[in-house]
Amino acid sequence: MIALVGFLIVTSAIIGGYILEHGNLSVLFQPAELLIIGGAALGALTVAAPKKLIMAIIAAVLRVFRYKPYTKKDYLDLLMMLNAIFYKIRQQGLVAIESDVDNPKESAIFKQYPGVLKKHDAVVFITDTLRTVMTTTIAPHELESMMDNELEARHEEGLLPSSTLSFIADSLPGLGIVAAVLGVVITMGKIDQPPDVIGHSVGAALVGTFLGILLSYGFVGPLARNISLIADEDSQYLNVIKISLLAFIGSGAAPKVAVEFGRRVIPDNAKPTFSEVEEALRAKK
Repeated sequence: MIALVGFLIVTSAIIGGYILEHGNLSVLFQPAELLIIGGAALGALTVAAPKKLIMAIIAAVLRVFRYKPYTKKDYLDLLMMLNAIFYKIRQQGLVAIESDVDNPKESAIFKQYPGVLKKHDAVVFITDTLRTVMTTTIAPHELESMMDNELEARHEEGLLPSSTLSFIADSLPGLGIVAAVLGVVITMGKIDQPPDVIGHSVGAALVGTFLGILLSYGFVGPLARNISLIADEDSQYLNVIKISLLAFIGSGAAPKVAVEFGRRVIPDNAKPTFSEVEEALRAKK
């Protein structure tokens, strides 16, 4: 929602300033210029990205407008869920969580934390890691390497829509120049017309350059940056899971200690305090 507010601010500031200088809004309305720039950008995107990536870009853009940043409660619920899993393993052994891992949607532990359960990537990361530990004799350093590789692959995949949109944003000023040049070509065909006709035609051509730069730096570029930051936040969330799992499985730490390892790497703007985690743990007991 905040992204939509930002777009409204950009549009209002530019149009408002233009009107304050007694600009004619009708001159800025140039559907042909917009068709040239937008159509060419869409065509370039189709050439540059396979269908799977285009669908990922659409999903990422839609997510920007309904995205809610990770909050302290999100991380606290995650820590509480991990603690419950670790405690069950410590009390009953790895076999006891087999049903939780195989069907997390029906797991009594996972169902207590619907916010975590909705995060598909996080649930898959937890269950796949635990399933690996249950069915193999993987060494702690191998487990860490495997988890790091998965997190890196997930992060790179999450950044693909951002990098592709950044490529399109970089091309928009050039496409604006293309539209402007075509407008100048049309103007040259009207060279025998009155000055007001030529002036209007030149103004329409210059709007092409204006639109290309505006779309690049005011809309598509910031959108790509937002998608990148969301991917970073997703990666930070998964990193908390990795650190906690490694502390418990790899180092044999107690559930509460393993959870504290995870808490320490939570970003400061959403990190619950040690006391808040303690109180939540006591409340669950």
